[in-house]
Amino acid sequence: MDTALVTLIIFTITYIGVIFTRLPWVNIDRPSAAFIGAIAMILFGVMDYQEAMMSIDFHTLGLLLGMMLMIAAMQAEGLFNYIAKKSIDIARNSFSLLIYVIVVSGIGSALFVNDAVVLMFTPIVISICRSSQLNPVPYLVAEIFASNAGSAMTITGNPQNMLIGMNSGISFIDFLWHLFPISMMSLILIVFFVRKFFKSDFKNKKPIVATHVEWNYRIQRIRWLLVIFIGVFIGFIIGKWINLPVSLIALAGGALTLFVGHSKPRRIIDKVDWILILFFASLFIVVHGLQKTGWLDLVMQQFPLQNNIRGVLFIHLLSLVGSQVVSNVPFTMVMIPFLKQTHADLLWLSLASASTLAGNATIVGAMANIIVVESASREGVHISFWTFLKPAFLFTMVTLVISFLVLSVKLFM
Repeated sequence: MDTALVTLIIFTITYIGVIFTRLPWVNIDRPSAAFIGAIAMILFGVMDYQEAMMSIDFHTLGLLLGMMLMIAAMQAEGLFNYIAKKSIDIARNSFSLLIYVIVVSGIGSALFVNDAVVLMFTPIVISICRSSQLNPVPYLVAEIFASNAGSAMTITGNPQNMLIGMNSGISFIDFLWHLFPISMMSLILIVFFVRKFFKSDFKNKKPIVATHVEWNYRIQRIRWLLVIFIGVFIGFIIGKWINLPVSLIALAGGALTLFVGHSKPRRIIDKVDWILILFFASLFIVVHGLQKTGWLDLVMQQFPLQNNIRGVLFIHLLSLVGSQVVSNVPFTMVMIPFLKQTHADLLWLSLASASTLAGNATIVGAMANIIVVESASREGVHISFWTFLKPAFLFTMVTLVISFLVLSVKLFM
């Protein structure tokens, strides 16, 4: 059988496994579908083992691993509990709580990986709402919106931005400079959308009671870890001038965290999301197979990307659709080879902004959404597809328009 046809079949089957979180009749989920697809690319002769290993972007995996190690160490010492407690101490009523959920989720996701932020913050939000007799759903929806919108502004905010940052060569500070206005406007809009679609929950400003929440944190240990993280963050900003890749800076931060932290290194390493790393590595191989056999070039010829308003608009529209079909990380993986041929920073930034904001449209649009919904379900809080879709789709459309307008203006600057 023709190698190009074999590659297309493997890619199609792999992405069907990625689209459906769990396939019936077969023991396959997203990570295993990607892994099996990667192995199939090698076994069926699309590429040899050495080439498959070379196709994996270890800079992206290194950045992800370094961030995960630092976040795991700070989680173990209770940093996110400490941030949540301080926020709740300031929040006096239900509306103030909404503001602080947005601020903590949004800014936290810009500094850390948003998936980790929502994983730790969701049970705290639910516990506070229950102790104060508040409906947790509006706050969880706000948390999802904010984690995605906030993460859009930095290379380290979410996995797809890490992919874009490592492949585009855009510096950390340039990334932040261009996408910060879009993220901030989106975060402000969350307040209005949540209050509009959950009016009954904000009619009366109920007082916040957090007496049933157990705050476990060790402030002295947190301070040392924050010093390391701030140093890493500064390293990200000046990395281009000191000629150090952000992946190495992140790995150095992770190594230093293990060395000075009080928690056992094995405990920290165990908290790394190795499944996500396997998922990334496998998708690199699968997408490389598609690129090698010319399928991506064929599509590129039919839909050429240009560094103009039409190109920016096309990426925004494609992100809206693609992020709902396969979620924004696999979608970004497929788009990267196309953008490498354009050498246009604005199109890379458009993909980062659009794919992240488009993830807010549905529950399956981004991994952070799924984490919040599944974590809430384990706590007995149900967020239905339609309950989320009502505010989410309109909010996503408005933020994508903002993103398109802001980035289009930069063409004339």
